[in-house]
Amino acid sequence: MKDIFSIKNKVAVITGGGGVLGGDIAKNLLKAGAKIVILDIRKENLDNKISEFKLIGREIIGFVCNVLSLKNLNEIAMKIVKKWGRIDILVNCAGGNVPGATLSCDQTIFDMKIEDWEKVIALNQNGTVYPCLIFGKVMSEQKEGSIVNISSMATYSAITRVPGYSVAKMGINIFTQWLASELANKFGDGIRVNAIAPGFFIGDQNRAVLINSDGTLTRRSKKILEKTPMGRFGNISELSGVVQFLCSQAAGFITGVILPVDGGFSSFSGV
Repeated sequence: MKDIFSIKNKVAVITGGGGVLGGDIAKNLLKAGAKIVILDIRKENLDNKISEFKLIGREIIGFVCNVLSLKNLNEIAMKIVKKWGRIDILVNCAGGNVPGATLSCDQTIFDMKIEDWEKVIALNQNGTVYPCLIFGKVMSEQKEGSIVNISSMATYSAITRVPGYSVAKMGINIFTQWLASELANKFGDGIRVNAIAPGFFIGDQNRAVLINSDGTLTRRSKKILEKTPMGRFGNISELSGVVQFLCSQAAGFITGVILPVDGGFSSFSGV
């Protein structure tokens, strides 16, 4: 009997694969039998992940990549196709907030630097749109493929202090729906585009606003957990299974969806 959840031998590209989220997703897909391409702008992080993952499986390569460069992305796409003949999966993990674009508690939006706003918008919007254009073109020629973008809880309601990140991720939601419709209408039902909206996970980028220097929870953390019915932060590994599902035939009739993975945060009023 065919395993409809299988992604064995699929060629999967993960942008931001040198980071915590992208790295965990890449590792899970590799364990599931996929051929993995990790892209990251940080060579040291990229090299570390490649060395680590080669202990799990040999079918893995990596490229230093600027997701804001169409030329760089196109060169990499051609190298992948030359090596493995196709691209089946794209997971857009490159992104995140920019420190200068996060307002401190005593700042207002009028204190925000426009250059930091522009950086966070470019990284999170164009840093997803551009890979979709380049790798999605390969999928359109194959008439087959799955793209998974990364949305955020910041798109469900206003979350204080991160205006630029919130606006950028809201753009990802509508782009996901738009691209899903475009590709299905013009290239058939074999290409799907979805997004996951992670709830709150403690990582390198948000640790300082969630955890005090003495290891206790910040006021912001306590507010988050009060609105999370499961009463805890997520584990990064709890996102990987969702990505694998969306990239498998088990999700063959799912496209244009933004799927929360949030312990109930988005569905709970807090009352």
